Amino acid sequence: MPRYIVGITGASGSIYAIRLVEELVKRNCEIYLIVTENGKKVLEYEMEYEFNKWINKIDCLKKQVKICDINDMFSPIASGSFKTDGMVIIPCSMAAIGKLSAGIGDNLLIRAGDVMLKEKRKLILVPRETPLSPIHLKNMLTLSESNVTILPPMPAFYQKPKTIDDIVNGTIGRILEYLGIENELYYKWRGKNG
Repeated sequence: MPRYIVGITGASGSIYAIRLVEELVKRNCEIYLIVTENGKKVLEYEMEYEFNKWINKIDCLKKQVKICDINDMFSPIASGSFKTDGMVIIPCSMAAIGKLSAGIGDNLLIRAGDVMLKEKRKLILVPRETPLSPIHLKNMLTLSESNVTILPPMPAFYQKPKTIDDIVNGTIGRILEYLGIENELYYKWRGKNG
């Protein structure tokens, strides 16, 4: 069973995290979920439902989603010896990017990301901030130069999205592709007549 770490921070864009987790559950993946306190608050505010109800709804039978305490530095995912197929922080706050860029692993989310960096495993960050300051850009460049994929949720309008779901699916489809998971969630450009 493929194993992924998903982190949710307090940046706007909870809908992306929800869709990613749902798609990974559909594909029978094992998910280690780390959510910041503000991540839970923003998710509940933006989605208008309780975090725990969402988790129970999507994972009621299979128990594929393991909720990790952000302060548990003894969690298996805090160690490079714990093998995973990749990690996505979605949405990723600029604070998380700054800490990862500086190597400040002061909680499990950042420590797990640091493990991905040091073990040279797939790490995808989905930043949701605009405009970007020079500090944000420098931090993202530092991470990109360390083989981190920076994948902002920018819609591709050649897909001709009609709904918010179409826009969200475009980003989630790209993330799944980067994780090596085939999907049909987004339109792959085949030319004007393709």
